[in-house]
Amino acid sequence: MAEEVPSRTPIPVQVGHYQIRRKIGEGGMGVVYEGWDGRLGRAVAIKAVREASKSGDARSRLWREARSLARVSHPRVCQVFDVLEDGNDLFLVLEFLDGQSLANRITSGSITTSEALHDLGIVHRDLKPSNVFLTRHGVKLLDFGLARSTSPALTVDADQAGTSTALTGPGQIIGTPQYMAPEQASGGTAGPAADIFAAGSILYEMLAGRPAFESSSCVDVLYAVLHHDPPPLSGSREIEALDHMIRLAIAKRPEARYSSAREMLDAVNTVSLSSSTAQALQTRTVARLIALPFRVLKRDEETDFLAYSLPDAISSSLSGIDSVIVRSSLLAARFEGPVDLKRIATEAEVDAILTGSVLRAGDQIRVTCQLVEAPSAKMVWSETVSSSMQDLFKIQDELSQRVVHSLMLPLNERERHTFRRDVPASAKGYEFYLRANQIVATRTLENMRLARDLYLQCLDDDPNYAPAWACLGRVHRFIEKFGEDPDQNFKWADEAFRKAFALNPDLAIAHNLHTQIECDQGRARQAIVRLLDRARSRRNDPDLFAGLVQACRYCDELEASVAAHQRARHLDPHVVTSVAHTYFLLGDYQKTLECYGTKGGFYLDCAALVMLGDKETALTKLRKREHITGAVQAIIQSLRAYLEGDFEECLSAIEVGEPLARKDPECLYYMARHLAQIDQRERALKILSSVIDSGFLCGSAMSREPWLASLHSLPDYSLLLHSADLRRNQAHASFLEAGGPQLLNIT
Repeated sequence: MAEEVPSRTPIPVQVGHYQIRRKIGEGGMGVVYEGWDGRLGRAVAIKAVREASKSGDARSRLWREARSLARVSHPRVCQVFDVLEDGNDLFLVLEFLDGQSLANRITSGSITTSEALHDLGIVHRDLKPSNVFLTRHGVKLLDFGLARSTSPALTVDADQAGTSTALTGPGQIIGTPQYMAPEQASGGTAGPAADIFAAGSILYEMLAGRPAFESSSCVDVLYAVLHHDPPPLSGSREIEALDHMIRLAIAKRPEARYSSAREMLDAVNTVSLSSSTAQALQTRTVARLIALPFRVLKRDEETDFLAYSLPDAISSSLSGIDSVIVRSSLLAARFEGPVDLKRIATEAEVDAILTGSVLRAGDQIRVTCQLVEAPSAKMVWSETVSSSMQDLFKIQDELSQRVVHSLMLPLNERERHTFRRDVPASAKGYEFYLRANQIVATRTLENMRLARDLYLQCLDDDPNYAPAWACLGRVHRFIEKFGEDPDQNFKWADEAFRKAFALNPDLAIAHNLHTQIECDQGRARQAIVRLLDRARSRRNDPDLFAGLVQACRYCDELEASVAAHQRARHLDPHVVTSVAHTYFLLGDYQKTLECYGTKGGFYLDCAALVMLGDKETALTKLRKREHITGAVQAIIQSLRAYLEGDFEECLSAIEVGEPLARKDPECLYYMARHLAQIDQRERALKILSSVIDSGFLCGSAMSREPWLASLHSLPDYSLLLHSADLRRNQAHASFLEAGGPQLLNIT
């Protein structure tokens, strides 16, 4: 209140016995003056409502604000001293605060983490930075014009809960759009949970230096409040922990938020800064981008593949930059066709959308691109790039650089070095690479074989192109899992990834795709160490954390596996992880099922249904899936036969599938469950022994798994558990040494 503002209305000399010194605030509905109480020798703030002399509603609003404040007894709330009537004018006399509003403080830059840890646990229906005042003695809350109910965290009279207050402005929305909870924005009742939402929005703004929900119009702001989440915050692990806390506070559903202001404050206080210098780091928001399939203006069999493969290549080139999260091309393919920016922004949860068109004219390819903000549709830039078919990489490179420049993405030395590292040496080879990428977008066994041949043609022309080796490893892995000759394809996949690493040790796509191979080779502990080391500098790579989901599970770090999944989904709500298997090992079959949603799985959703007692639904699903090939087909047939009571067929399916699953210890674990259920206990124990020897350390799951309970009485069962525990302890030591709990925010 101590800041003087230019005067737009005449300043009175005196109100009652209070002398008026200056105007310190003015808005659309009223004005605030600094006054002097000569009787008590103190400064006061005097608030007047413009329409109080003309409108009975305005007078009622001011009286209700005064009564609401009078009921509040809290050191963080601005005190009310008096209400004066001077002729037809009505004035509210308040405590004078020496300092500045939080809104003004934020305009000078984002606030450091230590400043942000203020007590925001005050119930208020219009919490916003301009109503939070920073004084030399702490924080004060202003403007209780919308106060309706109280929180147990504040010592307020119980009867205030029934107080009804009017709007601050006739016909206006109750509250300030940027800080309104969704239930307020949609016309519902604003209870204590709405204050939690506003407090989270304020804390976000304090850290980011920008509102969590902003746009050029009130309508768009309210749309964002209802449908969008703000960009993630990064800069240090402490900031990420606060960001996670903020997400709970600004959840769309009231019941998903903190249950009370006290619970939220306790969560803030768990973020420790005592042993870190991270509070001095600059908080940054992480941009979220999706590159949509380009429109083909004139169909041409020779160039149609560019509609998918060019935006995919741009996405891949940007994926190594930590200040941007690029949504997958698989997700982008869902939005092919007419562009609905609001729908895309909501469903893909992005802030920027890259669209484009492709036109061939002779040997020239012309690509026109637009980068637009979402959901406002504000054009960031538009550009046309032309090139011959022999120089397609030029188009991808120029457009990628424009995106980096337009989004003002900060690049560190590593990112500048890797951003243009993988430059193809052969135009024809790069064309083969792009064509293969288009084909693998639809993941069928036949498509993977076609893509494999194109990647090989690319590498024949350009054997030093690392991304092609990594993608070749991916298709060999898919064919190994669902096709023929698993041993040979597994070997080829591993060799392809090793060549990719030899050419570019920092290639993100290779690191993220190689994790599955490492785990199935018994090197999950090495995978954890490698991925955690990368996570120190690549905090915003959802695929990296998706890889940690599997690596941690294989080492029996199930809590860490779930934490890695949560981090991955926080960065990209659409990223695919294997956390369903983690929940199954934890015995949480309902969460296992929820991972699949309306989409069908292969085997695990049916196994979870069985454990939840819904055998009929499981059988129906299993009978529709027996066309699937490879080791997965064996466990599908085995479970189906077991549920039908045909134990002989159940065993026969396992006998066929076991050789196919030699490189997949997790699949073998599920086979062991079936064997234990049909009284093949010794054989089940033997498979579990090989599973543990292969590096799938499932000791804790074995102990809690109901279908393995019959094995507990076998003499070798305890020895097997002991062996798993010893290996798990070694893996856990590596996990701790690599900083796993800190990097995954496990308390």
